[in-house]
Amino acid sequence: MTYADHTRRSVPELIGSVFSQLTELMRTEGMLARTEMSEKMSHMGTGLGLLVSGAILAMPALVVLLEAAVAALVENGMAPYWAALLVGGICLLLGIILLLVGANWLRIGNLVPDKTLQQLQYDANAARNQVRTSDVEKRAA
Repeated sequence: MTYADHTRRSVPELIGSVFSQLTELMRTEGMLARTEMSEKMSHMGTGLGLLVSGAILAMPALVVLLEAAVAALVENGMAPYWAALLVGGICLLLGIILLLVGANWLRIGNLVPDKTLQQLQYDANAARNQVRTSDVEKRAA
């Protein structure tokens, strides 16, 4: 259909065309949002699985290494209770830092479908521009 054909369409045809295009746009945007959310949930599930697996494997190794650190400090003349307190305090501090960073990564804000929102804003701007263009063409005619 050429531009000249568009100018000869009646108002009801134009309104019908707008509604059909809007319906198709909403359907497409809905599919995009579902796909993007599915990708983000899959990514989050994979990350959580890796986090749990890593924690399970790291715990026994960490206990052995911490016992070795305490033993080394005791061997070098530090009292056993001070050595255990020092090593435990350092581990506690590092653990809190890691928990805070991990919680930040799992925030709900990371699940927002950014691409879909950006596309919806683009579509709204395009629709506004098209309406403005139609208004200018009507005034010129």
